[in-house]
Amino acid sequence: MKTLDIPVVPWGAGSQPVDEDGAQLAYMSMPEAMAVYAAPVLPEAEAVAHLTGAKAALARVRDALAEHGGNGGNGGNGGAAGVDVGHLSPEEQILVNQVLGEGEVSIKLGGPIAVRIQESVLTGVWRVRRFNADGLCERDTIEVCDIPAIVAESVEASATDTLQSLDALPAGAINSPSVLVEVQDRAQRYREAGAMHVLNLTLLPLTPEDLIFLEQTLGQGHADILSRGYGSCRISATALKNAWWVRYYNSQDTMILNTIEIGGVPEVARAASQDMEDSALRLGEILQWIAGDDERRC
Repeated sequence: MKTLDIPVVPWGAGSQPVDEDGAQLAYMSMPEAMAVYAAPVLPEAEAVAHLTGAKAALARVRDALAEHGGNGGNGGNGGAAGVDVGHLSPEEQILVNQVLGEGEVSIKLGGPIAVRIQESVLTGVWRVRRFNADGLCERDTIEVCDIPAIVAESVEASATDTLQSLDALPAGAINSPSVLVEVQDRAQRYREAGAMHVLNLTLLPLTPEDLIFLEQTLGQGHADILSRGYGSCRISATALKNAWWVRYYNSQDTMILNTIEIGGVPEVARAASQDMEDSALRLGEILQWIAGDDERRC
């Protein structure tokens, strides 16, 4: 067999391609970390035997997850909407917090009633807290769904069907007017026929002034979403119905993709049905652990 002579290139200067000017090319760093499921640190069953309210609430969440898997999804309507945990004692709240933890997606809703939503480590299980004008939590619930329905409802109630006038074009803004015309047209098509669309701004010849003008004209809606995984994805509702800023960042917080998505709440923020099936299994195992030996043998 003929052997192949493979040249050995030392690492360091000259080991990477160079451009025409002889300068070494710089490559974007790959993400170094990813958010993954970590099992919660749970107390022994004997220590939480008396926390029946917390265990009952978590059992309802488990049942909602199982139902979600059985009917193929619920379209974001909240299979366990209204599993109230605000009435639980501080000790029971601690147990619920231990089991749920904090997952990848965080949501902040503005408007008359401030809402904070946090996905748990169990995908598709959301903690939804509503606050009054004094910053006090008025309602604390757990919902099981791809994304809580209140997100779309809040954005829909505050958004407009048309953009403001495009007459005052700032100096340096060149291509943003045509982008805005397409955004409004695509948003209208979505409302009429459900045709989703993505505009990749990263690939367009837009000046800094263009981007500023786009943000000013589209305005700010009532939802801000942060989805973490490899790097992060930051999603903001605009003041135009069904138009969302979706920006992707690497682990060094450098933006690598800038888009406007036309449609409902972007898929990147939603829980996948397959992951929710895993959540049902995990929560079932957790409840068996904290239930004690009798139920573990069943």
